[in-house]
Amino acid sequence: MSTQKETVEFILDKLGDQGRFSVRAMFGEYALYADGKVVALVCDDQLYVKIVPASGELESLCEKGEPYPGAKEYYVVEEDQLTQLGQLPILLLDIAETLPEKKKKKSKASKK
Repeated sequence: MSTQKETVEFILDKLGDQGRFSVRAMFGEYALYADGKVVALVCDDQLYVKIVPASGELESLCEKGEPYPGAKEYYVVEEDQLTQLGQLPILLLDIAETLPEKKKKKSKASKK
């Protein structure tokens, strides 16, 4: 089951700062980016937040689940929690800050 565009728009609306959050469609689902880094997935109309030390405060608030079969576990943020977790945007930005920078691909010319 793929995620509805309205769900993604709702999540982005709850996060607020549109300049720092974005989404990219992937196989009918979406990756949620904070400052250009993937911090969560939106699958089956649910938000799945990466489990890293910076997201530890979600441990007692959220269930864990797989966004798709065979995936690592993520915190599952329910729809009602999106409005209750006022610190969620800050938490997602903290996750992005702790993730490594994207590796730049070497061009074919530089490999020779």
